[in-house]
Amino acid sequence: MKFNQINRIAGVALLAVVAGLGMSSCTKDTDGTPQIPAGNPVLTKIMPDSAAGGAIVTLTGTGLGDIRSIVFEKQNVPAGFQPTLNTENVLIFRVPTDVLGGKQNITFTNSAGNTLTVPFKALAYPTVSDVSNYNFTKGTVITLTGNNFDDVTAVAIADSVKGISDAATVVSKSKTQLVVQMPTTTLTRGTLSITNGTGRMRTKQEFVNVDKAYQIFADAYGAGFQDGSWGDAGAISTKEFKSGAASVGKNFQKGNWHLIAFANWSSSAIPYSADYTYVTGWIKGASADYSLYLTTDAGKAAFGDYVEANKIDVKAGVWNYFKIKLSDMDFWMAGKTLKQVGFRIKGPDKQDETFYFDDIMLVK
Repeated sequence: MKFNQINRIAGVALLAVVAGLGMSSCTKDTDGTPQIPAGNPVLTKIMPDSAAGGAIVTLTGTGLGDIRSIVFEKQNVPAGFQPTLNTENVLIFRVPTDVLGGKQNITFTNSAGNTLTVPFKALAYPTVSDVSNYNFTKGTVITLTGNNFDDVTAVAIADSVKGISDAATVVSKSKTQLVVQMPTTTLTRGTLSITNGTGRMRTKQEFVNVDKAYQIFADAYGAGFQDGSWGDAGAISTKEFKSGAASVGKNFQKGNWHLIAFANWSSSAIPYSADYTYVTGWIKGASADYSLYLTTDAGKAAFGDYVEANKIDVKAGVWNYFKIKLSDMDFWMAGKTLKQVGFRIKGPDKQDETFYFDDIMLVK
C-alpha cells in the first residue's frame, strides 16, 4: 500500500515534468528583436538629415517594424543597423563609412518587401592623409592620397588671408587618390582648396612654391652656392631625386667628422632677414635610421656643432621631408650674413653612409 502511494506520487511528478517540457518546446526562440510585424512604412522625421560616415541617424514614423535592409543610393552602399533597436515607430542606424557624398535617397525595405525612400545628404568631404610632394613649380604633378576624391570638381592653391586662389588642373581622380597639376601662382606657399559633391575643404598640408623660395639647392646649387663639405665632396646625382631631375649626395665616412655643406662666399650671400619663416627640404635616408643636425655659420653655435633644436630624424632608405620654423631653432641671428648651411650626423660608427639632399630652401 505504501509502495503504491509512492509510485503514484512519482508518476504525477514525471507527468508534470513532461508537461513542462512540452510547454517550453512550444515557446518560440528569438534573438531579442522586437516581435513587430512588417507594415507599410511611413516617414515622420529623419534626424539628422545630413551626416558623415559613422554618424548615428534616427528614423521615426509608423509601420517601421521588421526592417531588413538599409541602402544608400549612390553605388548601393548598405548601412549597418541593430534589429533590436527597430520598433514600430523608431529605427536607429549608422551612416556607412564608405558612403559616397552628396544628395541621395536611402531605401528601407522590410520583410514583406515594402519599401520607404527617404532623401538624405551624405557628408563626405575630401580628406588628405599623404602627398607625393610639398614643393612645386608651374606644371608640377602632385598625387594626393586620402578619401572622397571621386567626385572632386575643383582644386586650387590658395591663401585666404591674401585672398589669392589659383586653379590647379585635375589630372585624374578615384575614391582614394587625386592627381593634380599645379598652376602658375604669385603665392610663396599655400594650402589646397578641394571641392567635391559635399562641399569645399582646405588641406592641413601646406605647399611651397619653389620659384618664390630662396634656393640653396634645387636641381643644382642656388645662385652663389657651391659645395663646401668636410671630407668627401657632395656629388650631383641624376638617379636619386625627389623633385625635378637631380639631388646632391654625400658620403659620410665612418669616423664621426664628415659634414655636407652648402657654401656661398659670393656677394649674393644674404644678410639676416626676418621675412624668412621656414627652412625646408627633402633628405633620403641611408642604410639605417639616423639623426642629422642642421648647422649654419649664422647661428649662436659654431658651424658643425650639434644643436638639439636643429635635429632632423631621417628614416632609412626613403625620402624624408622637413619644414622647420627658423624661430624654433638656432639658425640665423639678427645682424649676421648666412654663408654656410650644412648637415652632420653623430657617426656613422659601423660603416660609411650616403644621404641625398633635394629642394633645400628658405621660405618666407
